[in-house]
Amino acid sequence: MKKNIYLLLPAVATVLLTGCGKQKALVAENFAVSPTPLEYVAGEVPATISINVPAKVVNKKAVIACTPVLKWKGNAATGETFTLQGEKVEANNTIISYKNGGHATMRFCVPFQEGMEKSELFMQFNARKGDKVIDMPSVKIGYGIQCTAALVTKTASTANLGVAPDNFQRLITKKQEAAVKFLIGQANLRGSELNSQNVKDFISTLQNIKSDEESLVLNNIEISAYASPDGAYALNEKLAEKRGEVSEGYVNKQLKLNQLDTNVDTKYTAEDWEGFQELVSQSNLQDKDLIIRVLSMYQDPEQREQEIRNIAVVYKELADAVLPELRRARMVINYDVIGRSDEAIMKLFDEDAEKLSVEELVYAANILAETDDKKEAILKKTVSLYPSDYRAFSNLGELALRRGDIDNAQFYLRKALSLNPAAPEANANLGMIAIQNGQFKDAEMYISKGVNANNFDEALGHLYIAQGKYNQAAAKMSKSANNSAALATILSQDYADAQKILSNIKNPDAMTYYLKAILAARMEKKDEVKTNLAKAIELDPKLADRAANDAEFSDYK
Repeated sequence: MKKNIYLLLPAVATVLLTGCGKQKALVAENFAVSPTPLEYVAGEVPATISINVPAKVVNKKAVIACTPVLKWKGNAATGETFTLQGEKVEANNTIISYKNGGHATMRFCVPFQEGMEKSELFMQFNARKGDKVIDMPSVKIGYGIQCTAALVTKTASTANLGVAPDNFQRLITKKQEAAVKFLIGQANLRGSELNSQNVKDFISTLQNIKSDEESLVLNNIEISAYASPDGAYALNEKLAEKRGEVSEGYVNKQLKLNQLDTNVDTKYTAEDWEGFQELVSQSNLQDKDLIIRVLSMYQDPEQREQEIRNIAVVYKELADAVLPELRRARMVINYDVIGRSDEAIMKLFDEDAEKLSVEELVYAANILAETDDKKEAILKKTVSLYPSDYRAFSNLGELALRRGDIDNAQFYLRKALSLNPAAPEANANLGMIAIQNGQFKDAEMYISKGVNANNFDEALGHLYIAQGKYNQAAAKMSKSANNSAALATILSQDYADAQKILSNIKNPDAMTYYLKAILAARMEKKDEVKTNLAKAIELDPKLADRAANDAEFSDYK
């Protein structure tokens, strides 16, 4: 008798679920998940779930709460619940017509966790009709997670990093200027002017050039003599010319005393209206705008002077404060500073590094060091000699990061930021470390401060991959030939470009071959999938487990 009762129970349940006016079960065919398989995007697993409910499924008084749950290896991640309701339910959920059925769209998104690669997406239900709970079994609606974009945390370890630049110049053009002023209507050099500090510096520069002719090369000396724009033009012209001759004579005397020979190029300006306008513009004169307007209205020198004299109150101030500054001669030494040769720099580093400038040391580390060990030695000497310069610390961080020594890289890069919070290369490289650690918010903060770093575009490309902006990532990495650039182009589905990048990688590693296998799978090249996976696993056996669970290879098990 009991056996017969048990046999009747499924039939009763079926009547309850499917009878006229009763609530029917939703089945897998009622759901469509996009994408399928699921995909990792920006640290999350997002999807759009379309619900297509046929007619006569949802009872007019039923409420069905649909909850997507991703399950893997004994773990579960639950998405937000979406609720459907019948026509006679008084609530604010999506209404499904009993007679016609209906359509709804829900969003699913959970944070990505390691192990989710091999997972299944289920829809669970909590259904009721009034106070009565309706049993509705869960259904499988999706599977797997394509985690190719997550590889950015791996490919970032072989990316191009930012190196703080040196400012070393082998040839530096320099000037040393002196100015002497004359009394009104005179052209003789006064002792007070020749004893001024700027003239002393002028003479000292000539002496230095003579004493270090290997490093300092005298090109020429320029003299510009002027008269102020008051008085007759013809008189001012003769006065300016005389001042130039006197100044040239003084310069030639100094050249002879220092046993130097060079061209002395002298010119004169009869009335220095340009200098006059500049000084007036910089002054606190009450009517300076009026004076400047007069200069623009009249081009004739004598008419200009007369119009300015007509502004009686201002002219007295001009005569006292501005005009005396224009009765002058400028003497300019043009010379070159010749830096040490590469051989001399490296020799001096080995013999007496303290004699090298910080620019020479950073240059030696960046350009001349033939091995990373030599680079490290130069940079460590630099930080000991010039501890306030952030660049050596930043570049020690770059070197450590390239070696995979994350702890030391962070130490040096943070030290660089303590000296210069805006240091672009240190910020960009700390952003790359954050990418490797999956800390994408930190990466965004650091990389945004690394705009002027020489690896900024590539760092930003990594961030774009992490954010799911694959086309932008590929554009930013268009000049790179490494695993990350290949990953960006694969994700942006530019497979032809991805092939070119992968073939141009100079030192392919396990990840290079793994990316080649992914590309081959997407292009349905079965033999290349097998060949490249085998090579990748040979170089890094840990990739075998990843490949076994990788949705990219679901058709090649």
